[in-house]
Amino acid sequence: MSSYPSSPPNSVLRPHAEQEFAHELAALAADDERERPPQWRLSPWAVVTYLLGGTLRDGTVISPKYVGQRRLIEIAVATLATDRALLLLGVPGTAKTWVSEHLAAAISGDSTLLVQGTAGTAEESLRYGWNYARLLADGPSEAALVPSPVYRAMRAGSIVRVEELTRMPSDVQDALVTVLSEKTLPVPELASEVQAVPGFNLIATANDRDRGINDLSAALRRRFNTVVLPLPADADEEVAIVQRRVAEMGVALRLPKVPAADEEIRRVVTVFRELRSGATEDGRISLKVPSGSLSTAEAISVVTNGLALAAHFGNGLLSSADVAAGIVGAVVKDPVHDTVAWREYLEAVVRDRAGWVEFYEACREL
Repeated sequence: MSSYPSSPPNSVLRPHAEQEFAHELAALAADDERERPPQWRLSPWAVVTYLLGGTLRDGTVISPKYVGQRRLIEIAVATLATDRALLLLGVPGTAKTWVSEHLAAAISGDSTLLVQGTAGTAEESLRYGWNYARLLADGPSEAALVPSPVYRAMRAGSIVRVEELTRMPSDVQDALVTVLSEKTLPVPELASEVQAVPGFNLIATANDRDRGINDLSAALRRRFNTVVLPLPADADEEVAIVQRRVAEMGVALRLPKVPAADEEIRRVVTVFRELRSGATEDGRISLKVPSGSLSTAEAISVVTNGLALAAHFGNGLLSSADVAAGIVGAVVKDPVHDTVAWREYLEAVVRDRAGWVEFYEACREL
């Protein structure tokens, strides 16, 4: 059995999941006695344990990578054990990319087979390209072909990830139809094809909130099982996610230590939850909803930026002033509509809320 790669040197800013959590993956592989699908490093049960956390028989603690409904992760993992591809759907910031990376790391031991979808993504990114110097010199040949991540995953029997599938043009998306239905990738220039070996599957992510969305064709959508990742169910769950990720990012970014500020984290989460729902927590005041997603991922970014301000330019304690600028930047995306919504929220909610005076004044100064 192949071992997982060791953690990269400290010079790496963001290790791949299979590198950062290599010790957990190795412990799970050693503890895992359940049946594994072809080419899988872990059984489906162990993959779910890796994502959601747990304690192994030898006492090894597996940290949770995703906080949410267990059944959603079980459905996602079960899908990848079949011949159906997996589509992770949700608004921005619901950990779709995070979940796809960790699924690929746990199943294949390699999360780097990745196609990033953009409006400019070409079909070659999903199929294959050519080394034009060799193509002109020798004509079409295996040596002149440049395989895409999808091509390489089919040959290796691995998981390939396609991020932001709906940002790709529709004709580029449909290059996946034959791959997902027939499990082959035709190469007409060489009068050949690539046939997927057992273990191959595809995880795509998509959301319906970004501008420039290209809906999936009915033919392509039928090739996927869709799992919708929701926003955190309640404030306590979202606060816990932000606390854990902020602590991890502080270590990764080597920020000077700043004492935990649970009050400020909860304040950020409260602001985001109220604005995106269009009402205060008690339901007494209706609010204008800003144009941004105000997701958990943005809350993490706001708090992390606040920690950097507190560490380098403050007194070493996270304060309302440190998070205020980040919150304003996250809320006000549209300078007309969002500014009105934000000012209304400040005056109608924040100004009279007990214990929020410092935050109100910091926001008013910006």
